[in-house]
This record gives sequence, C-alpha cells and structure tokens, in this order.
Amino acid sequence: MRKLGLIGVLTASLAAAGAYAAAPRGAQDNDYVRDPMPAGFQVIATEVDGPVFADAQGRTLYIWPVGSQRNGNAGEQKGKPTCDNTKYTENAGLMSPYPGGLTLPEVETRPSCLDLWPAVYATAEDKTVGKWTIVDRPDGKKQWAYDGFALYTSVLDKEPGDVLGGVVRGGNRGGGGDGGTRRAAIAPAANVPPGVNVINTNTGRMLVTSDTKFSIYSWDKDGANKSNCDTVCLESWKPVLAPQAAIAPAEWSIIERSPGVKQWAYRKRPLYTRIEDKRPRGQEGSDFPGWHNVYMQLAPKPPASFTSRDTTSGIVLADAKGHTIYTYTCIDDALDQHDCSVPDAPQAYRLAICSGGSQEKCMRNFPYVLAKAGEKSGNRTWTVVDIDPKTGHYAKAGQADALHVWAYRGRPVYTYSKDVNPGDTWADGYGEHRGSRNGFKAFWLRDDFFGAAG
Repeated sequence: MRKLGLIGVLTASLAAAGAYAAAPRGAQDNDYVRDPMPAGFQVIATEVDGPVFADAQGRTLYIWPVGSQRNGNAGEQKGKPTCDNTKYTENAGLMSPYPGGLTLPEVETRPSCLDLWPAVYATAEDKTVGKWTIVDRPDGKKQWAYDGFALYTSVLDKEPGDVLGGVVRGGNRGGGGDGGTRRAAIAPAANVPPGVNVINTNTGRMLVTSDTKFSIYSWDKDGANKSNCDTVCLESWKPVLAPQAAIAPAEWSIIERSPGVKQWAYRKRPLYTRIEDKRPRGQEGSDFPGWHNVYMQLAPKPPASFTSRDTTSGIVLADAKGHTIYTYTCIDDALDQHDCSVPDAPQAYRLAICSGGSQEKCMRNFPYVLAKAGEKSGNRTWTVVDIDPKTGHYAKAGQADALHVWAYRGRPVYTYSKDVNPGDTWADGYGEHRGSRNGFKAFWLRDDFFGAAG
C-alpha cells in the first residue's frame, strides 16, 4: 500500500476531484435541502463548512448545545437560553481536576457571554417556521431558536461566509466532557441520497455511508454514468446501491448495473465502498491506483510555502522545512466557557501549557509559523495576522516588532522545537485532555495509517 507524500495532499485531492467533476468544486457548489425558513435568514457558502445558515447581514448562526461534563453541565438546553451579560470572575469547576472558585485571568477586561455571542432577537411580528422557533429569554426578550436551541452570532466573524466562532455541528472538532462544550454553526442538510452522509475533514467535505461512516470512492476507469467495475473489481469494491424507487437529488444520478440492480453516481461518477475498509472515514482505498475518496467540497489550499510529510500515523501539513504544523485549542472553565485560542483572548492558558508562563520561552518551544513579506494564501481560511511577540496578543497597528504569523481559521499555527526530523509529531495531543481543552494538535491531512482513523 502506498502513502501519498505529495507537497500538500490537497493537491492530490484536487486531482482526484477532476476524476468526478469537470472542475474542482467550491463552496458555492454544495447542494443542500431547501427547507422553508423565516424572513431575515439565509444560507451562505463557506470555504470549509459548506452552506451554513446566516442572518440578513450574512453573519453565521450558532447554537451552544449542552454537553456532558464530568462535574456538571455546560451549554444550553432546548428552549432555555442562558448566555447573558454576566461577567464571571471564577472558574466553574466543570473540568476535572480543577475545583471551582479559582480566579480567572484578566477578569478586569473579561467580556460577557453576550459580548462575544450576540443573541439573535425576534420581534413580536416574527412567526415560527418548521425548526425555526422563538424562545423566551430570562431577561424577558424573545430570541430565535433552531431545533429548540437559542441562536447567536459570533464577534469573531467579520464577513459573510466566516465561521470563526465554531464549526458545523458534527464536524471534526469535538466538544463535551472535560474538553469543554463548544458553540456550533448550524447548517442545512446536504442534499444527498438516503444511505449517504457528508463529514468535514481537513481536506474537505467527504462522502461516507450514513450508517458506518465508511468512505465512498470513485474509479478513474469508469465512464460518465457507466461502471466498468467487473467481476475481479467487485472482489474488492462494493457498489453503493440505490433502491428501486429512488429519486436522484441534484448532481446525483442512478445507473443500472444489471437488470434490477441500480447504483448511485455523483457528478456522473459511479460510487463504491471498499470491502476491506475497517474504520470510519478512512482513506486507504485511495492508496490503490485510480481510486479516490469523493468530496462534495474541497478544503482551501494551504499557503504555497507549506508542504506535507508522511508519519507513522498519517500525513501531516508541514512548513517549508517539513516540520509539522500544529493548531492550538483552548476553552476556559467559566460557566459561559469562552474560546481562549484566539490572540485577543487571555494568553495565560497557552503560556501555562507551552512554557510555564513565559511568552519568550513559549515562542522557543512552539514557534509561530511566520509568513514571508507579502505572502498570501488566496483564500480566507488561511490568513496572516500580526502578533505582539511580547504578549501573544494581536499587535497594534504599525507596531514595528510585530510578527507576521500564519493563521488557520483566525488562529495562529505553530511548529514544535522537539520535532527534529520532518514528519515528527511529538506535540500531537500536547496539553490537557489530549490537547482538546488546552493544548496543541497536529494538522492532519490524513490520519488513518495503522488504525489511527478518528
């Protein structure tokens, strides 16, 4: 079995896309189920999460669904919004092993929940439609809700199509437990046939089976709406079958393999699963010449100076020298659980994990990935932000010593000083709760080698 060691596995994904589409598909090409919605809301395209619901100004809509905590609950229950103007000064003790009552950092400037997550208010004239309902807030105001959960926007989102406050629910960034309960963007259902689902990965929105979440593949030797997978081929590959009375959604078609046996095709390419696949969302089938994972939408390309490297567990995104790229995740333990991974949040959490409190030492242990002068990515997912090297916060306008740092979804990315050889991933899961509460994770382009999927 071969491992793709290409510069930027996304390039390989783009090549694969050409096998089932005339041109690579972007955010605007994601078909979705068009259910009725109230006036003042819309669906907008995003670069990573596909179509999402937004308000009239194009601001992405989020919910905060309650998640299980070892010592209690955080998040909101259906019909019961709790995000308010309270400015917490102590942690809640929801994340073991820390007891409640510890003073939070930078409490004098700590924003409230509503400062960061403006509520989407409803008027007396607004009417409910389907899953779109109106709930009562404790302050007496009316608030829009979706599927029972109160709706908010994020101050991190600056332009229509931004989804910087969180990811689409069910995406690749979990929540709950001692890792905290994160906000989730809401989205319409993908317009796919029964038995097929779409999951978000770092390489794109990938098609999988809805029951087992096993990957769906296409084959270069097939024709447009024509399967050439013969008896020998069928020993390893199983057609994704369509029911006799199935109706094909947009961009989907049904081919007849033999009398009475129908198979799904997406963008005219017949679809299969791999019989030997044992793990959800694996990509082992793409190791066979001519076979490709199928994407509804490809992720934006990383900066041109980035590379990729094979590791013992998968393929990681790397800098120009082959050093693994890491993202930083952080969520605090107040009742409103703020995201502390962005530069304008308190840096005490990051500094505690990476250096014991020193920004200078932290930059030695986890150096920022610096952008060259004038370097740009060509998309809004990968951007360059200016960082104050003394504090880790955003630099002031015109600050002479500001560092120009690459950021993914608005968060700076890093390398690790102890990754000596290209492909080392010693800091993957570095921090609390395997890095999901406060810590670093490798930017996996593929993580299904040797049973590591998931």
